Amino acid sequence: MKLMIGLGNPGRRYEKTRHNIGFMVLDALAEELGCPLAKKQNASCTGQGFISGQKILLAKPQTFMNNSGEAVMELLHYYRDGIDDFIVIHDDLDLEFGKIRFKAGGGTGGHNGLKSISHFLNSPDYDRLKVGIGRPPGLVKAESYVLSEFLPTEEPLLPKIITAAIDGLKLWSREGVRQAMNDSNGLRFCIEDGGTENTSG
Repeated sequence: MKLMIGLGNPGRRYEKTRHNIGFMVLDALAEELGCPLAKKQNASCTGQGFISGQKILLAKPQTFMNNSGEAVMELLHYYRDGIDDFIVIHDDLDLEFGKIRFKAGGGTGGHNGLKSISHFLNSPDYDRLKVGIGRPPGLVKAESYVLSEFLPTEEPLLPKIITAAIDGLKLWSREGVRQAMNDSNGLRFCIEDGGTENTSG
């Protein structure tokens, strides 16, 4: 079974914020697969579906972002050898809005959710899907920026970005992170050109 973990903060106050793009991607995938994330399991909301015959467990930690590792560790401990592989979907400040990027392991880039997961696992060796939210403008602090909502100019592109993320996750589940990197890491959705995609990097 493959495990897909979307990061975010629980509660209506945060549901449309940049920091919750991992939740947004997972919610859209759950809807497409017909597996609502309605089961409260340990410290996560979970649902199970299938992609090309492969069982998929979707999970949204409910511990708040900074303690995501606690929820991830509980799920991995509960299923033990039942999890073949897992991936974490999260927002990324250093990636331009409109881009997604798969990555195999690596640092946390200052992301508190990844810091928590790497700490609890005592390892950075897990796959990630980064969804770009860009850097905060001017003197806006990163802490405030990630908890703000997307701009009206950005909102029309979110469905396309989320769809591209879902397509990449499906590929990841079938063929692994390297193939997902090859197919998805060049995608870019631009406000300036009306939201068309290109592979300019």
